[in-house]
Amino acid sequence: MDGSKLQSLVEAHGRQEARKMAQGRRGARAVDAAADWMELEEHRTGFIYSGWCQTALPHRRRPDDEVWRVVADRLSLLVEPGAGADGRRVGVPFGPTARLILIYLQSEALRYRSREVELGGSLRAFLRRVGVPYGGRAAAVVRDQAARIGRCRMSFHWSEARNGSTPGRALFAQTNIVDFGMLVPSEDDRQGALFLDKAVLSEPFWRALEKHAVPLDEGAVATIHTSSMALDAYCWLAYRLHHLEVPTPVSWVALRAQFGAGFARLPTFRDTFREAMALACSVYPAAQVDETPQGLLLKPSRPPVARRA
Repeated sequence: MDGSKLQSLVEAHGRQEARKMAQGRRGARAVDAAADWMELEEHRTGFIYSGWCQTALPHRRRPDDEVWRVVADRLSLLVEPGAGADGRRVGVPFGPTARLILIYLQSEALRYRSREVELGGSLRAFLRRVGVPYGGRAAAVVRDQAARIGRCRMSFHWSEARNGSTPGRALFAQTNIVDFGMLVPSEDDRQGALFLDKAVLSEPFWRALEKHAVPLDEGAVATIHTSSMALDAYCWLAYRLHHLEVPTPVSWVALRAQFGAGFARLPTFRDTFREAMALACSVYPAAQVDETPQGLLLKPSRPPVARRA
């Protein structure tokens, strides 16, 4: 899972030869991602709240009235689905598009130092930048996920660290992601479906984002944008690795609790997550991650984007 070795392989032998030298489909996909990332001419900086780096939204659609829950280490996440004007639940956000919209919202808010974020033309420009075509079915997916994000309610629960066996205090923060939204008829939908055109981040979420923002390489996000699990793994590594002081093991059981809540069997999750991690590391060459029979061994690494004031 060494991204720097993958990129060295591409530089030395070219994409096609590197694909032949890679091991199986997973290795070939990682080589392609590394090569695509290396060919990018622009690497903008994006941002995400650290809480999202330690938890994850569902990868696939869940029942519209279902509350989503993820437990990871000392942090857990609850996402409650919101409802539309007709009172029907719209369901929790899911999949790669929801993650891209969240990254966009948080990046724009910090870039312009404003809780108010436009989701119309600016969001479409962002999606084109990260390789998502806007139109037809893709536009319908974006509208659906924006509506879910705008109406859902989330709560983070965590415990304070304590020395010894005494547990710390249990704490929680509960808020909407969006406090206010402007809904307008969609231009390309004959049914007149409403689209969230403008959003105002809630005050608590905005304060948490300002205080605990994690810089991301937008080029890396663009390269792996089709895989929700790879996006989760990349954000987690971007948050976790540069905080480490010593190599730190993470078990497969703990990884499934954080990234694979929808997987019934550990072996199925493990195979899927290996591919996601290979993609994440292919666009984060400084990441030092080793696989062990028990899980992963994370090593202190430089962040993907240097922190700036």
